[in-house]
Amino acid sequence: MGLTHFDDHGAAHMVDVSDKAITDRIAVAETWIKMRPETFEIITEGRAKKGDVIGVARLAGIMGAKKTSDLIPLCHPLPISKVSVELEPDADLPGLRITATVKTTGQTGVEMEALTAASTCALTVYDMAKAVDKGMEIGGLRVMLKDGGKSGRYEAT
Repeated sequence: MGLTHFDDHGAAHMVDVSDKAITDRIAVAETWIKMRPETFEIITEGRAKKGDVIGVARLAGIMGAKKTSDLIPLCHPLPISKVSVELEPDADLPGLRITATVKTTGQTGVEMEALTAASTCALTVYDMAKAVDKGMEIGGLRVMLKDGGKSGRYEAT
């Protein structure tokens, strides 16, 4: 299977989805952000100087999903019907595990929107806590689930 964002001459182009069936589609992406134990405590106890890190990061993730086609050059603008972003504190990291779920009914999938939501959320955590921990690390960004459309269901193992 070739790369769909290139034409027969190798030039980048937006994929024509006009002949695709309109179906329910969902994508789930995850990432994590590691931090020092002290930073973890500041965030989970709600003591960050910039405010509610988890709440603001959740909103940023939702906004990121809605702006995906503005950020990724060949991404289609989509009518998103749902975005949810969950941040789960994990003392073993220590840090936050982030899961973003995006749904639509349309002609193309929402994997990029879910990935953008998760990464925007993690970047917002970094921004809000960098004054106390510039060494935070973001990693593990991946699609966990994609369903709907011609290619069917994908679940990460």
